[in-house]
Amino acid sequence: MKPIEIFKALSNETRLQILEWLKEPEKHFSSQEVSDFQKVGVCVTQFHEKLNVTQSTASQHLSILHRAGLVTTSRRGKWTYYKRNEEAFHQLKEMIGHEI
Repeated sequence: MKPIEIFKALSNETRLQILEWLKEPEKHFSSQEVSDFQKVGVCVTQFHEKLNVTQSTASQHLSILHRAGLVTTSRRGKWTYYKRNEEAFHQLKEMIGHEI
């Protein structure tokens, strides 16, 4: 866990919005081919549509969150799905409470 990478990832309003949506994806996204958001995650296509940005821009935001360890990915065919890495948020909370 690299704190500087995490704080860089969190310093963007769009990425914060993505993390908020991923906290309760059922409330923020329509059902998809794989309807279990908690198990599989949310497809990158749904992010680009909801954010009203290109798929490339949505992918870039998600990639930054992934490199920081705040989301995990899984592949299903040609699609990539994202979900929050709750363990990373727990570790971040501990780090802030003890080290900062």
